[in-house]
Amino acid sequence: MSYVGYAILAMLIIVFTIGIATPWAVCMMQNWKVKHTVIDGRRLYFDGTGSQLFGNWIKWFLLTIITLGIYSFWLHIKMEQWITKHTHHDV
Repeated sequence: MSYVGYAILAMLIIVFTIGIATPWAVCMMQNWKVKHTVIDGRRLYFDGTGSQLFGNWIKWFLLTIITLGIYSFWLHIKMEQWITKHTHHDV
């Protein structure tokens, strides 16, 4: 399936689960991106899962609500850190 197909599927997952399955959709999209990326002749792989991200996602969501949206400025940074932590070079 192409990137557009995965993006549509991820959007449908998020919409039909009212956002609860967002971590799984994020991991699905990230896995597709990483599978199609080669750096210095070495393929990348992504070992993150939706269930690993779910706990952080809930924590970040609650912090955003508690701080009346102020934490949302850090949300993107935290997400990128988590994605980077789970992205590796193939050996």
